[in-house]
Amino acid sequence: MTDSVVETDMVIIGAGPVGLFAVFEAGLLGLRCHLVDNLDKIGGQCAELYPDKPIYDIPAVPRCTGQQLIDNLLEQIRPFEPVFHLREQAERLVRRPAGGWRVETSAGTVFESPVVVIAAGAGSFVPRRLPLPGAESFEGRSLFYAVRRSEAFRDHRVVVAGGGDSALDWVLALQPLARSIALVHRRDEFRAAPDSVERMRRLVAEGRMRLVIGQITALEGVEGQLTGLRVKLQEGREERLDCDRLLAFYGLKMELGPLADWGLELDRGLVKVDTEAFETNLPGVFAIGDICTYPGKLKLILSGFHEAALMCQKAFRYCRPDERLVFRYTTSSTDLQKKLGVI
Repeated sequence: MTDSVVETDMVIIGAGPVGLFAVFEAGLLGLRCHLVDNLDKIGGQCAELYPDKPIYDIPAVPRCTGQQLIDNLLEQIRPFEPVFHLREQAERLVRRPAGGWRVETSAGTVFESPVVVIAAGAGSFVPRRLPLPGAESFEGRSLFYAVRRSEAFRDHRVVVAGGGDSALDWVLALQPLARSIALVHRRDEFRAAPDSVERMRRLVAEGRMRLVIGQITALEGVEGQLTGLRVKLQEGREERLDCDRLLAFYGLKMELGPLADWGLELDRGLVKVDTEAFETNLPGVFAIGDICTYPGKLKLILSGFHEAALMCQKAFRYCRPDERLVFRYTTSSTDLQKKLGVI
């Protein structure tokens, strides 16, 4: 062991909403957590892909954005002082001879812990990039694969490319802000919610946006700033669209990355777990949230919260084998209320 080894009760791989709630459940049991995420911010997909998008199915929260959900979870876990290791990818998992696990990251951080929790969504999500020569020179400046701030598109000539929910959601959300907005899709059929498609067509009929059926063939601009696009229309002719902000939603590809080599039992790219404690085939290694699979699995944030609560009950036994686990309610336990800082 060297001074660079971090000893903790629980290493959580993934700092999305399910990983954050696992910190809360672990904290109630007195377990210390370190979280590792290859993104540069806390929040996982909520913060990276749809920070401004409304979420309606969090219990007792009728409506919140992805970022609001993350902010609230961070406030909830603040008393437990989790440690975040961002821009780091968990690369190696090694069983320790004395028990527990050793996790090594791409930044050289080494953890030793009795429990490892994989809460990595469905792995590392990577947007499918625009497959055009020179596109990379515009990325992050006028070509984007996600919306971080809606205001960044105000008064711009915006083109959204794609035909799924993300493309339709952002066309509708940005239309009131943009100077002009157009949706480009290769066919006049969409893989999006029917209500979104109907609202988009209504805006087109009212002349408040354009729908262009075709494929983007070239980008125009200088020094990273777009000025226009070339689109090959369905009927074969080419058209130029004025554009200084392009959002390309061609879907995401999921990469398990190093997790695929850890000896985990997988089923179609997801980690198989039991439904008692969401433990994998490796003792002390758990998987919760979208990364795990079991009969009846629903890929919902609220399901991940449930999985985190049950997981921590079993994790406690690995972390504190000589202590008795006493189940208590936050509403009546003064000890838990002291941990939360409410009394």
